[in-house]
Amino acid sequence: MKENAISVDFSEDLSELVLSGARRFTADFGLNTLLLDERRSVIRANLTDKLRSPAGGAALGFLVTVVDIVTSDPALVAGGGDWTATQDLSLHAVTAPKDGPLFVDANLVRVGKKTVVVSADVYDGHGREDLAGFAREIDGGAAGKPCGPTLAARGLVTFARLPRHAASHADLYTPGQWVGKVRGHPEREIDGDIYERLDLRVVDAAAGVLELDRSQFVLNQIGTIQGGAQALLAEAAAHAMRPGLVATDMLVRYLSQVRSGPARSYGTVVRDATDHSVIDIRLVDAGDDERVLALMTVTLQRP
Repeated sequence: MKENAISVDFSEDLSELVLSGARRFTADFGLNTLLLDERRSVIRANLTDKLRSPAGGAALGFLVTVVDIVTSDPALVAGGGDWTATQDLSLHAVTAPKDGPLFVDANLVRVGKKTVVVSADVYDGHGREDLAGFAREIDGGAAGKPCGPTLAARGLVTFARLPRHAASHADLYTPGQWVGKVRGHPEREIDGDIYERLDLRVVDAAAGVLELDRSQFVLNQIGTIQGGAQALLAEAAAHAMRPGLVATDMLVRYLSQVRSGPARSYGTVVRDATDHSVIDIRLVDAGDDERVLALMTVTLQRP
């Protein structure tokens, strides 16, 4: 893609209203996205002190949120007239990104009748800002070379295809028309770090029981708690169970929507080793007879 074909669009379309509004927990992520073509999208995100884990790198739930956002664009284009909802998401660390900003390169993998699969590679940009320039560097093999972007994590996201009317104002969300446009999401200051801002309630730290309210601050377009916010709840629960360790890898299976709330986490230790732990996190809708919302596996390591 020629650089002079790229334009910047700061219009208040649905993505900005949903992802970066004054009441959204992502409003200080500094997101800029570029749909390079109908199969590939890249995103840039801030890496400020508020968005870091206790070990100083990017918080895992923050990474999951950004991956969830950028992979939805090629998924929606591939889905034609359908809407999509995240069904499964996996993210595995390569190294902890610490410089920033972060970039994610999302590529369409498979289009099926019921699902769409998109891959995601997360990079530490080491001071880079230009999305199109980042994509050219990656395509040119600059990743991992001296002064090049550093691969930080790899992910895979499966989206379920839904009727378009399942999402409010879906007719305003038209990624197929965004090819070649850098979309800037209005940035606003948010109080508290990536965990504090969600007002998580710790009920029983040792058992990983925490709660997150179903509020406008964390809702998505289909009225449930955004997948990234659920990942942050699971990450915080794992940290509460194993203080001193830091979450690096996550496997998520989203099973149902939050109808009432709050979302509540329960943790079960799968493995404790000298240098890491593996914890299963079960999220339920506490206000709806503890109906299961998501099953997550979190790997934590010593910093």
